[in-house]
Amino acid sequence: MIEIIKKYFPQLSAKQIEQFTALNALYHDWNAKINVISRKDIDNLYEHHVLHSLAIAKRINFREGTNILDFGTGGGFPGIPLAILFPEANFKLIDGTGKKVRVAQEVANAIGLENVLPVHLRGEEEKGKFDFIVSRAVMPLPDLIKIVKKNIACDQHNVLPNGVIVLKGGNLEGELMPYKRIAEKTELSLWFEEDWFKEKYLIYVPR
Repeated sequence: MIEIIKKYFPQLSAKQIEQFTALNALYHDWNAKINVISRKDIDNLYEHHVLHSLAIAKRINFREGTNILDFGTGGGFPGIPLAILFPEANFKLIDGTGKKVRVAQEVANAIGLENVLPVHLRGEEEKGKFDFIVSRAVMPLPDLIKIVKKNIACDQHNVLPNGVIVLKGGNLEGELMPYKRIAEKTELSLWFEEDWFKEKYLIYVPR
């Protein structure tokens, strides 16, 4: 449960612990109405979804005012866990499925998360500029980058140059081939010791 989050992020404030704790009942409740997480997987919410999302925070500490687009957020991953962790950054969560966006909005409202904007929108329709695009395995990397490269801002606000950060698993050699000179691939097992994180990766591609 929440203990696995505190294990890897011991500096959480009381408010953040309260927000992370509230996710359990909220997602169980919403998942019974709208299937945003596999029924078999909902009991692994914290390890497979919340902590997995927070792997991005092991690679970058978003500075105040950073603008992040969560592409294909589903019910709010990785956007909502990251927004809890980085209350001074701004997150826009988009998905082409309206009912999933509604879950993300309702969860954000319930925990008083004011730095997220969930919107029912396909990536091709997004016109805004962002420092980073984040996503969890919604499509092959070349397809994703083709859609979002228009949305990556030029102005830098973070130590890490602006770009795309995705969480993926399995054999990624083919997807990474076009970016082999610039892509950075990190095994999540470097940060998290649980078996589930083996053969799962964070991919970063600068703009």
